[in-house]
Amino acid sequence: MSTFLPRRRTLLKTAASLSLGTATLAEAAGAPAQGAGASPDWDALAANYDIAPDFINLENAYYGIMARPVADDFRRNIDYLNRYNSRFLRREFDVDGVEAVRATLAAHAGVATEELAITRGATESLQNLIGNYRLLKAGDVVMYGNLDYGTMMDAMEDLATRHGATVAKVQIPEPATRQDIIDVYERTLRQSPRTRLLLLTHISHRTGIVMPVAEIVRIAKARNVDVIVDVAQSWGQLDYRIPDFGADFVGANLHKWIGAPLGLGFLYIRKARLQDIGIERGNTLHPVTDIRARVHSGTLNYAAIMTIPAALRFHGRIPLAQRSARLRALRDHWVKGVLEVPNVQVLTPEDPAMYGAVTSFRIKGRTSFEDNVALARRLHDEFGIFTVPRNGPVGGSCIRVTPSFFTRASDLDKLVAAIRKVASA
Repeated sequence: MSTFLPRRRTLLKTAASLSLGTATLAEAAGAPAQGAGASPDWDALAANYDIAPDFINLENAYYGIMARPVADDFRRNIDYLNRYNSRFLRREFDVDGVEAVRATLAAHAGVATEELAITRGATESLQNLIGNYRLLKAGDVVMYGNLDYGTMMDAMEDLATRHGATVAKVQIPEPATRQDIIDVYERTLRQSPRTRLLLLTHISHRTGIVMPVAEIVRIAKARNVDVIVDVAQSWGQLDYRIPDFGADFVGANLHKWIGAPLGLGFLYIRKARLQDIGIERGNTLHPVTDIRARVHSGTLNYAAIMTIPAALRFHGRIPLAQRSARLRALRDHWVKGVLEVPNVQVLTPEDPAMYGAVTSFRIKGRTSFEDNVALARRLHDEFGIFTVPRNGPVGGSCIRVTPSFFTRASDLDKLVAAIRKVASA
């Protein structure tokens, strides 16, 4: 039976009954529940994903493969919407269904429902937060780092241009400790005393380094600097909740590590700060006192939104702390196999607080983006391993490697063998 039926009472009951972290994977698959504190069966988890057999997918930071129960629910929702069409949306889902999903998502994030709005992804969330930021004045400074996401850099540059502000850039050193990163942000903020807005990325999509966001937010707030936090890569991968940062503005994805359908995310604005983010393109669908006036107002992919509860339910079958530890263990498996290989540079420190699943490497002397495009192509064509080149780090371009919950140790052993071979050439 589909998660969503044309009865308002069912919609609310379904969303309210979601288990967000207390059940087990076995329950999701219909098997008897494991005992409390039991170690997850990672092979059983992997069996819930339909993986292409002709290559090893180590590029899972782009978006996450939906687990089979989630994909099945998505298909049912597509079919249901196609059959019941606008009558269902206008009379049922638009009335109470969306709000039930939003309330469930807010509870999962640890925030009030009125502080969260569903979007089409972290890019839309962050563009709206940056582009509609209202407190910037001529002569002020906006700040971002070299490991932030390119589209967000563009948004910060555009914001500065429109308001007559200037831009300050933070260069993350290599190698870097947590304290190194804190120090470079503190120093750059001190050197730019008119900074009004700072963009911070929790996990860099370029290298996988985890930024000490809470510490930097405290430093910024002490200088009256607002912070917008990009959690596109970390939400559902690392063990935290949105208020842990102390930031007033956050943009997130649901289609990466939560495993929801493509085109889903959310933005968070702390209630007391709502007036400091302007209305999105004159949106009058919601009143100015509603956070939803800060997002796109057109027709959305409702089948995807209807599937959010299924994605949260499946993701929550294994506690996030255990999921995070599993992803770090997978990363460690391949990194330890290449760490001492001559010519190989691993771009995340060996501090577990500074990495998750995502880690990049480069081959010494092959630091151009073109070099790494060629290397990624070779890894795919010669070894059947799919990765992606990234640019932006101070030491040059690199290859990003991202295992996921379904990745096997044998897949990573093949990656280690491939890196050893290409590094020796």
